[in-house]
Amino acid sequence: MFDIAKRTTLAALLLLIMPVGILLSGWKWQPGEIGFGHKMLFWLTETVTSPWGALTSAVLCAWFLWCLRYRLKPAIVLLLIMVAAILAGQYTKTFIKDQVREPRPYVLWLEQHHGLNEQAFYEKNRRQRSVEVREAIASDARLPDWLKKHWEFETGYAFPSGHTMFAASWALLAVGLLWPRRRIVTMFVLVAWAIGVMGSRLALGMHWPRDLITSTLISWVLVTLATWLVQRYCGPLTVPPQEEQEISERDEA
Repeated sequence: MFDIAKRTTLAALLLLIMPVGILLSGWKWQPGEIGFGHKMLFWLTETVTSPWGALTSAVLCAWFLWCLRYRLKPAIVLLLIMVAAILAGQYTKTFIKDQVREPRPYVLWLEQHHGLNEQAFYEKNRRQRSVEVREAIASDARLPDWLKKHWEFETGYAFPSGHTMFAASWALLAVGLLWPRRRIVTMFVLVAWAIGVMGSRLALGMHWPRDLITSTLISWVLVTLATWLVQRYCGPLTVPPQEEQEISERDEA
């Protein structure tokens, strides 16, 4: 368990560098100049947003199963544990959002610049909120259409970040499960992807840095437990002897 916690903690610290740095800098979100960089961040966000998040999960589940190559029964257990970790994070996020009810940064900006009343806004249902957002920003030429539609779709509360929890959980699962298998490229790609998703939530006015920090810590707890369960019920995470020999022969060549 200690080895698992050590590597998931290291990965969580890497994910926390960006939001903690931004929090300490005192950065405040403003729409500013929306360019191609923001559109790229939006595409990253879309890999997590429904319905694309389900496809992302399916692809990652298949990839993890291939990387770990367990037999059928442990592979099914592995799949159930990974899915349970992701869903537990999303249910936890939903519960906390309903208790804390923190407004999104863009909602407060609309209150300041477009006359939207934040308190009255969140008393409405989601359909009514979407209509109000659409009407408030319809004539604002500073905002591109894709961002307007994103704001119309994302009218819930801010704290914590479900997108961050989703991406951070997969990145931490990669480090927790695949580190012993030396899947360095997969770990690097998923950690970079998670950081990009987290940055997109800040840049698009969806979240505050503290939302990302809390979400990452929750993911760390869930994934550390999930990785321990996989090791206990599915078998060792280390490289099998035959594969170890193949790796050694490739390194020597």
